Amino acid sequence: MEEKSPRFSDYLFAQMSPENAAKVECTEPPRKNQELTGVRKWLSENLLLLLTLLGVAVGAIIGFGLRSIPPSKSTILLLSYPGELFMRILKLIILPLIMSSLIAGSASLNARLNGRIAIRTLLYFLVTSVINAILGVVLATLIHPGDPDLKNNRIDETALKRSASVLDSLLDLGRNVVADNIFQATFQQAHTDYVNTTQRVFNETSGLFYTINVTVPVLKYRSGTNTIGIVVFCLAFGTILGTLGQRAKVVIDFFTVIFDVVMKMVTGVIWLTPIGVSSVIAGKILSVDNIVLVMSQLGWFIATVIIGVFIYQLLIMQSIYCVFLRKNPFKFYMGLVPGTLTAFATASTAAALPVTFTLMEEKLKIDSRVTRFVLPIGCNINMDGTALFVAVASVFFAQTNNISLGVGELVTVCFASTAASFSSASVPSAALVLILMVLTAIDIPDQDVFLLFAVDWLVDRFRTTNNMLGDCYAAAVVEKLSKKELMACDAILSQESSFEQTIQKDIEPTVVIHKGLNNGATK
Repeated sequence: MEEKSPRFSDYLFAQMSPENAAKVECTEPPRKNQELTGVRKWLSENLLLLLTLLGVAVGAIIGFGLRSIPPSKSTILLLSYPGELFMRILKLIILPLIMSSLIAGSASLNARLNGRIAIRTLLYFLVTSVINAILGVVLATLIHPGDPDLKNNRIDETALKRSASVLDSLLDLGRNVVADNIFQATFQQAHTDYVNTTQRVFNETSGLFYTINVTVPVLKYRSGTNTIGIVVFCLAFGTILGTLGQRAKVVIDFFTVIFDVVMKMVTGVIWLTPIGVSSVIAGKILSVDNIVLVMSQLGWFIATVIIGVFIYQLLIMQSIYCVFLRKNPFKFYMGLVPGTLTAFATASTAAALPVTFTLMEEKLKIDSRVTRFVLPIGCNINMDGTALFVAVASVFFAQTNNISLGVGELVTVCFASTAASFSSASVPSAALVLILMVLTAIDIPDQDVFLLFAVDWLVDRFRTTNNMLGDCYAAAVVEKLSKKELMACDAILSQESSFEQTIQKDIEPTVVIHKGLNNGATK
């Protein structure tokens, strides 16, 4: 009995130890704990998304709720003020973000890989822009949003100056690509403007001079960052920097640290998105006059553009992703919802770029060398939504003027819309200027373009989401196509680093031997 009791007591103490007691207590609850942990994890990962959606809902409720009062201009200004500050912060970050990301990204790759990634990116943007233009023409032809009665019920009268042609726009694109002053490019961009002037003409018959009024093109500079010129300069600078080897390491590290600092700033700014989005939407809804009249007269046009946007995003874009990456495309799509809402609220791909960088690199784990290369280029060149909008608007105005477009003219609309979208700036409402160019190309009266000024604030937001998502999907596809080259680049870098470590190990003993010899000589 004396031998058994210690064993029995040991057994009891072992069974009642804290570890085993915890195991006994937790036989059933682990499932509940796991469920609670999963819910908490999902909430922590998607907290920004939920807050942003709440901000959109609150902004819409405040905007439509206060329209019945209606509020004074000062009230609208105060409601819009937080959104204005949010936009200013985003725009402040854009330039250092683009410059540091492009230089650091292109310098980390070799020149051949830079060229291949650039070609793949540009081809992707070109193909998707053509797809959007064709989609816009097809939808506008099928839905037929144009109504000739709109010309008799004018919403607003706006004097329109003569616009530049498609040729002028492409030439301006070339002038901005090759900036003549990199410092001027940070706050000004070149554009062709038409001015009225007088010229003295000699009449040989009468032998007298007389003056005539003519409109001549003049190259001017307007305020606004020439982002595409800065992008090209940074790409060339970074690519050449990457060929200099160890001599350029300090400079590459400098721009890499700048990018890291800017992204730290973005991490803080991104949590202001719900407040900024809510303020922008509420202020914009309150500032629009006769919103019911606008929706009733241009409802079919708005519906055509929105249908095209969702067809491209939910069908075409997901199909492209599935074909190239063989993964679930909607998981990628949902991961970009905060960036999509930011692009929708700000109506600018460039303003949403800081948020897009964070989502692509931290949440979706796309190679930073590709995102730093593709996203800054995309926010200046890739205008999928703009191509769709311009194509729909061109057919819309032809229908409004009772002009029947043939197959050749529809093809012209597709190519002109694609060319115009490539020359578009990533700023709000840039597409209205491009519509004038396309209408001139197919010889349609452009005096009715003012009709779209009343709805562009809304349509611009939907098409901007197409532009932003197109950049992200392009980065994912280009990363997949460039996987072998990226792996080869990683292998070369690892070999170089191991070679440097080997040299350092060989050098350190010789340094010690020389110190010992020197000490012996002095003794």
